[in-house]
Amino acid sequence: MATTKKAEAQDTADSVLTEEELAAVAREDGRAVQEKPAEGERKPGKPTVVVAEDESVNRMDLVAMLEDNGYQVIGEAANGEEAIELTRKLHPDVVCMDVKMPRMDGIAAAGTICDENIAPVVMLTAYSQPDLVKQATGAGAMAYVTKPYEESKLLPALEVAMGRFAEINDLLDSVERSEGRLQEAQDELKKTEEKLKKAEDTLEERKFVDRAKGLLMDKADFSEQGAFRWIQKASMDQRIPKKRLAMAIIAKYGDEKPEDDE
Repeated sequence: MATTKKAEAQDTADSVLTEEELAAVAREDGRAVQEKPAEGERKPGKPTVVVAEDESVNRMDLVAMLEDNGYQVIGEAANGEEAIELTRKLHPDVVCMDVKMPRMDGIAAAGTICDENIAPVVMLTAYSQPDLVKQATGAGAMAYVTKPYEESKLLPALEVAMGRFAEINDLLDSVERSEGRLQEAQDELKKTEEKLKKAEDTLEERKFVDRAKGLLMDKADFSEQGAFRWIQKASMDQRIPKKRLAMAIIAKYGDEKPEDDE
């Protein structure tokens, strides 16, 4: 009897879909699974979002609303800690963050994300008390939307948040470039000052050496070349700077003691 029922069931299945039709359905199903993006996988041209909402029904509704309006949800979190982890990992274009969540609330999580400058955050909550708004903006949130989520409120908030985030980062990049150029200019100025100081020292040393050389020629019967070689050799042998050696010669043979600028 059991064998007869099994055979009848097989005949019924065969009459509904043929083997070829079943195989075609299996191929289509496999293709659908492959086409569904994995977590973090991007679709070109679609802004990416991480959604953080502890109520699963609300999260599903929010994800559906976003995807229906051209956004790609690449990560879903049920608490603040998960939201931070996903945002660090996936670098979305924007984060939708519920305020009240377990383990870490949305304001604390938004503070971390904004401090690290990973993505703009839009806060979502059923509450609209001024103190919560102040806390959210103080944490760095770019926008604030109250429940129930409505396209007319949420979508503009997302655009504003992404626009402000881009503007702020452009400004930061501009400041960083300006600081880099300023540092380069300061470095060049320092090098120029060092070269100028070296040139001044060299000129001053040459003046003392020329005077000492003249005294050696007058007082000790050196030729000009011989006087210069003697100063140069004595400086090297005794490891005495030529300026200092020249000053000693001037002090001994000159009528006046040289003024020591050092």
